[in-house]
Amino acid sequence: MASSPFMSEGPLPVIPAHWRDFVALTKPRVMTLVVFTGLCGLLAAPGHIHPVLAFTAILCIALGAGAAAALNQWYEADIDAKMKRTANRPLPAGRMDRQSALHFGVGLSFFSVLLMGVATNWLAAAVLAVSILFYVFVYTIWLKPRTAQNIVIGGAAGAFPPVIGWAAVTGDIGALPVALFMLIFFWTPPHFWALALFVKTDYAAAGIPMLPVVSGEVATRRQIWFYTAIMAVAAMAPVLLRLTGPIYGTTALLGTALFVAMAFQVLRRRESDPAHMAPERRLFKYSILYLFLLFGAVVVDRWVFA
Repeated sequence: MASSPFMSEGPLPVIPAHWRDFVALTKPRVMTLVVFTGLCGLLAAPGHIHPVLAFTAILCIALGAGAAAALNQWYEADIDAKMKRTANRPLPAGRMDRQSALHFGVGLSFFSVLLMGVATNWLAAAVLAVSILFYVFVYTIWLKPRTAQNIVIGGAAGAFPPVIGWAAVTGDIGALPVALFMLIFFWTPPHFWALALFVKTDYAAAGIPMLPVVSGEVATRRQIWFYTAIMAVAAMAPVLLRLTGPIYGTTALLGTALFVAMAFQVLRRRESDPAHMAPERRLFKYSILYLFLLFGAVVVDRWVFA
């Protein structure tokens, strides 16, 4: 077996990383949705915030998400090296040493939280800090390597941005950001397990107990359907609680109906060949668009009917 720089017992050589590798550590594609939901939470909040401070708050959310992603890759460098879809990341590809990634992640974490506190308020900063710590310690270090339900509980880390955005404006946490938190929380399992179904060989090779690896595809499809049903209720909760109006209500109703239809197609599938998992891939891709649509509708709805 070829030796890995991460398995060496001696000190790791200092590798001068390119700036693009530091950007890659922040998982910018994943960060896009995080930033958007945080921005929607900020725009939907009552009250006024100066545009410069609003920009700073969103920047802090982006930096905090990037910091958590960097620390995740620092901790999982050995695991990433075993999976095809992550093997070209800066650490497993050998373009950066782990110490640089650790310092970058920790430094970015402190900077984002402190800047958020100074620029907006310390409640928003505290929630941002909790989201970073939750992702790194609860999800990455504790849950992910130990339980097939890792993404269910760990998904809370990605549900904090709308709460942070709202708190940055108001200095408190209202019913709407809590409802949006719950929407993302219950959206995460069907979104992530749809991906896990067609990359399960990667997780199996890395020894990560993702649900398709531990419980099989049939059980995973049932769990996707189960959490989709709960997510559908969470998606309609802002309407039922009269926190939003008809624009969000119509978007949520139609968008969720399509999500449910796609999840039902996944439930009915029995094909185990990853090359033929079109319904799973469609659900995964649509789930991202779904969240963009619903959160965008929240903002439009609040602005039109405020």
